[in-house]
Amino acid sequence: MTPAGLPLGALAQVMEATWPCARAWQEGPWTIRDGAGGGKRVSAATADGPWTDADIPLAEAAMAAMGEPALFLIRDGEADLDAALAARGYRIVHPVVAYACPAADLPPPPGMTTFAHWPPLAILRDLWAQGGIGPARLAVMDRVTGPKAAILVRQGDRPAGAAFVALSGTTAMLHALEIAPPRRRQGSAHHILQASAHWALDHGADRLMLVVTAANAPARALYASLGMQAVGHYHYRQR
Repeated sequence: MTPAGLPLGALAQVMEATWPCARAWQEGPWTIRDGAGGGKRVSAATADGPWTDADIPLAEAAMAAMGEPALFLIRDGEADLDAALAARGYRIVHPVVAYACPAADLPPPPGMTTFAHWPPLAILRDLWAQGGIGPARLAVMDRVTGPKAAILVRQGDRPAGAAFVALSGTTAMLHALEIAPPRRRQGSAHHILQASAHWALDHGADRLMLVVTAANAPARALYASLGMQAVGHYHYRQR
């Protein structure tokens, strides 16, 4: 179990349920994903069965057939696969840290600062677009079949930021957190996390989770200040 009470093996399942690819299939021991432009998380291949070095070309060929570069997601405990890909000339891309905390540990946000709703308002789509979260990633959100919400945060009666939250079992996972540059470091991200936690509680979840790139020190400091704990890691290998 992780410090926040989530079995380590469940992290991938939570991510798959709350940020799904367009389609996935098996090629030998690999799960191949078509992300339809939705980013690395929904486009990377993973090892989901016993593999040998001779199996790696199967995944490479499947991704090449889609016109995509070969991209593998390496999870905790997959040092052998990491080393095999490194030997083939794959480089590490975007190490990621997963954080989680009991949802009840976060206080509710101040009144009238956040608004959870679905489908997302046009102003949220505009905020996301300014941060590089465009139609392909909005399509990922649309594919989620379970409870989900877009969260708008306001600051001084002005839209300040946006996020997406969805449920997998009793875990709510936060994605696509974007604060408008002029509104950063003024508490809006705190309020989004608080609103996400209480939306989760209202929908029967007891845990809030998110992932962030390891290089994003300000965001990691924010999550730690709210009592969130690192519960897992992964990174990508790309040719």
